[in-house]
Amino acid sequence: MLVAVADKPSEQLKLIDDIQRLGVVHGEDILEEALAFTTTQLESVITQISNASAAQIIHALKQPIHKGLTRLEARHYISIYQAGSHNKALLKFAKLDFNLLQKVHRTELSDITRWWKDLNFAKKLPFARDRVVECYFWILSVYFEPQYAFARMLMTKIIALTSVIDDIYDVYGTLEELVLFTNAIERRDISALDQLPRYMKLCYQSLLDVYDDIDGAIAMEGKSYRVHYAKAAMKQLVRAYFHEAKWLHEGYIPAMEYMQVALVSCDYFMLATTSFVGMGDLVTKESFEWVSNNHLIVRASSVINRLMDDIVGPEEKGKYAMAVEGSA
Repeated sequence: MLVAVADKPSEQLKLIDDIQRLGVVHGEDILEEALAFTTTQLESVITQISNASAAQIIHALKQPIHKGLTRLEARHYISIYQAGSHNKALLKFAKLDFNLLQKVHRTELSDITRWWKDLNFAKKLPFARDRVVECYFWILSVYFEPQYAFARMLMTKIIALTSVIDDIYDVYGTLEELVLFTNAIERRDISALDQLPRYMKLCYQSLLDVYDDIDGAIAMEGKSYRVHYAKAAMKQLVRAYFHEAKWLHEGYIPAMEYMQVALVSCDYFMLATTSFVGMGDLVTKESFEWVSNNHLIVRASSVINRLMDDIVGPEEKGKYAMAVEGSA
């Protein structure tokens, strides 16, 4: 029995973490039994152990390490580490590191928020989700390190604008307007503004400006090719958005062909491609070619992203068909 090898709280805590991290499929019933038993055992001893150990157990049961954000987990563990036996120099360094990097993140978020407020989408496009802070928090889970400041800034802007574009296709634009908008993004030409409704002009102009800013920041380093890949991924995403919008406006309920389009409209490929743009010399042109070839890990990640979005998001977005429904 798995539970027989873990009779101490520390061992039980490690067993829970190992089970959740490994994600083993075979023998799932045994793992579920072990997880349930160990959880019950840990909950029963919380009042009998030190505060530091109890805090660690409570947090582990509520928030598994592999589901947490690195910096948030670090902040939580600093308190636990400080309460027990610890290396004073290491603790001091950990606190200094956390506070300095948090200051960097706060400055970035301040700049991002100022950019977003200047766009004034909350007033001009009231139908769109106002979620720029959420977008920044999301990208922190991808790269939080100080050397990726530029990458975080550009990714937050792209994610925020993509959210607005998604809402235009999902809840606001007419089919005729969406044809114009899709064609404009395909052309990536400022002259396309004249053909768009006023509310679309705001979003389209902002998207062009962000890509121009990115290109200007990396052109001197000979990395403009990266923007080409990012724009191509955005065009592919918008085509998928339009495909879904057309289905909705025509009252068509797709079967399994839904997944072919939905794996693009889930945004994963576009975001993965764009996330490479600001990563400095760590990324090469071969990196963009690799992700563009839609390798298995990219496809699998898109499937996970799509299914998770369909499970938790249909009430918000009013989608006509969900992958989880199609497979029932």
